Amino acid sequence: MASTPEARLQELKLQLPPPPKPVAKYKPAVQVGNILYVSGHGPLKVDGKALITGRVGADLNLEQGKEAARQTGLAILSTVRNTLGSLDKVKRLIKTLGMVNAVPDYLDHPQVINGFSELMAEVFGDDAGVGARSAVGMGSLPGNIPVEVECIFEVS
Repeated sequence: MASTPEARLQELKLQLPPPPKPVAKYKPAVQVGNILYVSGHGPLKVDGKALITGRVGADLNLEQGKEAARQTGLAILSTVRNTLGSLDKVKRLIKTLGMVNAVPDYLDHPQVINGFSELMAEVFGDDAGVGARSAVGMGSLPGNIPVEVECIFEVS
């Protein structure tokens, strides 16, 4: 891909929410050398004031869960940009842990988290934007959010 991640945000007409503030005692991201550890984020709406809520398989269907995962990715991009100053400092996504607040018999957790993964590939490219990943179901998540994602980036 010829354009940079910051340029791709513009090309894709993506709007990032304000970087979310911690709701407990933690930092949204911590950089150690050339590794950026990003704390778990939820699906923050563009207004930065509200989260998407609901349980996948009960309140939300697969597509709505996937959209929540994509919105979570936008919140993470906002934190990464706020921490580094620019998304262009990201070399690659290393690892993602995607957690889905779902009914007990729900089976499509990986498809839900694809909402996040597809966004990262759009912004950083199919190589740098696709890393190792786990997608798991949870009995609940804070504030009844449908998705929480944490990840690790290599940065410059």
